[in-house]
Amino acid sequence: MSLPHAILTALLEKPSSGLELTRRFDKSIGYFWSSTHQQIYRELGRLEESGLIRELPSEVPVRGQKKEYEVLPDGRAELARWVDESQDPKPVRDALLLRLRAAAVVGPQGLGAELRRHLDLHRAQLATYEGIEAKDFPPGRDTAPDRLRRLVLHGGIALEGFWLSWLEEALSEVEELSSAQDAAPPRGGTPA
Repeated sequence: MSLPHAILTALLEKPSSGLELTRRFDKSIGYFWSSTHQQIYRELGRLEESGLIRELPSEVPVRGQKKEYEVLPDGRAELARWVDESQDPKPVRDALLLRLRAAAVVGPQGLGAELRRHLDLHRAQLATYEGIEAKDFPPGRDTAPDRLRRLVLHGGIALEGFWLSWLEEALSEVEELSSAQDAAPPRGGTPA
């Protein structure tokens, strides 16, 4: 149920067309709540049908013109209700963690390269977040909305820091286990 609330949030920050909204998702909200462009467009239609948003009137109707949407009072009330709602943390569902568990059964062969690739991806994501912080949150920018947005960004930075630390530990373990496995004599045989 969070995609409609992510869209309401983005539209309350700035009325937008569907295309503008998808671009904004790609640059901000999408870092922590991903969604395809098709899902966003479908949800815009549902929100409009529900009376939570409306298309802004256009001065001159033109075929193919982008529709711009704004949030209606019922949409703001729905978002406020959702913000106040209680929600339990979601369980972690990560294929890399499952692959490590599977490696405990079949061996870690080849897993080191994938862990290094994930390390590179998380380093790049951390650099992106740090760049956003430097650009969008200079010293002295401390309005209430900015402080809350920065808090979300700091959550992303902390998560990337966790992943980097954990991946370095995992890579070290996997490389050590792979080396030990390569040095072990084959089953039923004797070392050469």
